[in-house]
Amino acid sequence: MSKVYMMAAVTKRPMKKRLSDILNRGSVKVSFSIPAWGTASSEMLDYFGLEDVEKSLLLSIVTDETWRKVKASLEDDFRIDAPGRGISFIIPVSSIGGKKALEFFTEGQEFRKEEESVMKDTKYELIVVIANHGHSEEVMDAARKKGAGGGTVIHAKGTGLESAEKFLGFSIVDEKELILIVSKTESKNEIMKSVMENAGSKSGAGAVVFSLPVTDTAGIRFRGEAM
Repeated sequence: MSKVYMMAAVTKRPMKKRLSDILNRGSVKVSFSIPAWGTASSEMLDYFGLEDVEKSLLLSIVTDETWRKVKASLEDDFRIDAPGRGISFIIPVSSIGGKKALEFFTEGQEFRKEEESVMKDTKYELIVVIANHGHSEEVMDAARKKGAGGGTVIHAKGTGLESAEKFLGFSIVDEKELILIVSKTESKNEIMKSVMENAGSKSGAGAVVFSLPVTDTAGIRFRGEAM
């Protein structure tokens, strides 16, 4: 049986292409790149001989088998554990919105289906929606129909999206928006379903969606809850 994770990998921006090649050789076909910045002090940069703190964050969906292969390549070939190279980690995925989306995200990876969640007792979930650029309000309107509050929008660029039409039935552009929505666990499925029905393959948003378990929160209050 296979578990599914969201893999995050961060490296210096000039090294993004090499990192992407490592992921691709490890059967990670689809990833989303987000510009990021490090927080190291100038003294730390001087100590490690680094020129800047501009980073790239790459997000992908991987199975546990794929992660083991990619991790080995990151350590042996990319030397990600060397100072200034970067970091990579995985977060368990609770659910993915539809079989076709799962096949799209894990194309080329060894996958044997198992039950949905590895953390079933969490009170909240982080819903991650990947939509075409300029359609975040369409996604949020669909989410709010089922009780979602606000969302956070992150601009990203997708790679390996050529297979979208094969699995999803429509092509999607490289320029993407990631919409992050925290919801109660009991509301997650209805929100994801609404996004898929109202902002999915039959809309300009072309959204795909998955969720991650949230172990704790602060500063969140949903409609109807007391102050």
